[in-house]
Amino acid sequence: MEIFVDADACPVKEEIYRVARRYGLKVRVVANAFIALPAEPLIERVFVEAGPDKADDWITEHAKGGDIVITADIPLAQRALAAGAAAIAPNGRAFTADSIGAAMASRAIAEHIRSTGGMTGGPPPFQRSDRSRFLQALDEAIQRQLRRGR
Repeated sequence: MEIFVDADACPVKEEIYRVARRYGLKVRVVANAFIALPAEPLIERVFVEAGPDKADDWITEHAKGGDIVITADIPLAQRALAAGAAAIAPNGRAFTADSIGAAMASRAIAEHIRSTGGMTGGPPPFQRSDRSRFLQALDEAIQRQLRRGR
């Protein structure tokens, strides 16, 4: 089991490292720009070239069943689920096979509203409760994957 982080604008990297240390899990931090990381053998920087979906493509090519993908990107979450990985947003929202269709539909509606000049307001500001919810969701995902024997 590995944790893949869609690192651009991920506000919970330190929390991911802390949980990964506790379980002894490898973390791959994927980005197209330099991101400072702790110098630890279990935490690896993966640098991808700039461009649309380059980090998403790399994560999708490498994540497999039993892995966990951390991303706020709904299409990447859908791709991770299709690969058999778990997917969690930085606010603690766990994407599931049952919820990803509605998330994709909501995203498409918001995209349509923006394309016609409407304002959707964007996501709410990141809160301390989001961080706490994320830690709980990550721990639950790891426990679930461990119970499955992965």
